[in-house]
Amino acid sequence: MDNGNEEREPIHSSAVVSALPLEKAIHSVDREALLAAAADPALTSDLALALLKRADLPSEVLEEIAKNRTLQKLRPVKLALASHARTPRHVSFPLVRQLCTFDLMKVALSPIVPADVKKTADETLISRLKTITPGERLTLARQASGRIAVALLLDSEKRIMQAALENPHMTEAFVVQSVLKPEAAALVHGVSQHAKWSCRRDVQVALLRTEHLSLARALAFARNFSPVRLREILQTSRLPAKIKDQLLRENLRTS
Repeated sequence: MDNGNEEREPIHSSAVVSALPLEKAIHSVDREALLAAAADPALTSDLALALLKRADLPSEVLEEIAKNRTLQKLRPVKLALASHARTPRHVSFPLVRQLCTFDLMKVALSPIVPADVKKTADETLISRLKTITPGERLTLARQASGRIAVALLLDSEKRIMQAALENPHMTEAFVVQSVLKPEAAALVHGVSQHAKWSCRRDVQVALLRTEHLSLARALAFARNFSPVRLREILQTSRLPAKIKDQLLRENLRTS
């Protein structure tokens, strides 16, 4: 007979939470319920993705999802797991390296992914650039992170290089660093004609320091500097001596 003094089993005991249907367990606040759901071989892709949308998941739950053999080969789950802010690095790093081209791009652009995981995604993509199709490289040049766009500035296809220059993550510093590379002849020509980048003063300085700049563009840029500043720039320029002398003469004449 219950006299009202006997202790009742807590509503969130292990026995109760383990019996929760998966549809309810993935929304539970109980750690044991979440661990059980994550390890359950009956956990479907849709339920796993719903679970992975939760920002409050303990790292142990994310590890259990990674170990769940039912989910290990499912691309959407792998992407969501690699992109989760709380996924342990020993789980996320190997996962990132398994992702396909555009999933890597998504990881690198995600605002919630930790910086070191984004860097790994970018480095993995860069290592694959020589093996992916021109169409894929073109999409990456337009949409990927700044690191990827920089890597594509020296692409052998002009349209890919031009798309990288238009990438919203491209910065003036990236352009300056890239045009100064010895192999950047095509890029120097493209940047010197570009409506946006050719107007930037630091970019003009970098272009005047390369050996690949045409005389016509060099003359146009040289007019934007005082004789003293132009002489300073040309001291570290790889332009031929005759062109340097001509730039200085024209600059003095028009100043």
